[in-house]
Amino acid sequence: MYKEILKNFTILYVEDEDDIRRNAVEYLQRICQTVLEASNGKEAIKVWQEHHPDIIITDISMPKLNGLDMARYIRATDTDTQIIIATAYTDTEYLMQAVELQLVKYLIKPITKNKLISALDQSIKLIEDKSKFSIALSQQCSYNAYSKLILCEEKEIRLTKNELLFLDLLAHHNSRVVHYEEIEDAIWPIEGMSQDAIRSLVRAIRKKLPDDVIENVSGIGYKIHLYQEASI
Repeated sequence: MYKEILKNFTILYVEDEDDIRRNAVEYLQRICQTVLEASNGKEAIKVWQEHHPDIIITDISMPKLNGLDMARYIRATDTDTQIIIATAYTDTEYLMQAVELQLVKYLIKPITKNKLISALDQSIKLIEDKSKFSIALSQQCSYNAYSKLILCEEKEIRLTKNELLFLDLLAHHNSRVVHYEEIEDAIWPIEGMSQDAIRSLVRAIRKKLPDDVIENVSGIGYKIHLYQEASI
């Protein structure tokens, strides 16, 4: 299992039975960076829209909106998020829908630790195949979230813990500005984020990155600019 890689991922666990959800979340929190939860499909869609988790594990039978309909809604615009379905029933119709929706795994309850780890392993391989977190910062520099390194002209540049959290957050949401509140929640959730702390962090990480990779959007937050080769 890619334990080190999994520590960088955000997982959303969707289950209407409180005890089952609580136990699963407690286990996942030991092996993942961030674990979100929801008790039904409608609530899960709101969490997905706000946080864009890497992996969703969901029950099928839930009130308000079932797991398959939730997955169908997400798949209409999102083919990157890995979705694992859990159910107490081995229904052929459900299995066919799971295939059509490009779901990672169809887990039969009870969900054991081994079943869960196997499904997470498969999700990680699919994400890795898409090179989701391998990003170009310039023609000579790239950032690899798996090795936690910036590579510039074959030279490895290491990052501190807070620099990694900051760069991972920006890289994960590279299509938009990451708000100050999100940065605070990811890096300084207890003590809070001061202006001096964020400025010092950004100043330090900019020294390790190519010019103009990180942009400050005044009053809002920060955005990362990825390198794109000019078309001829």
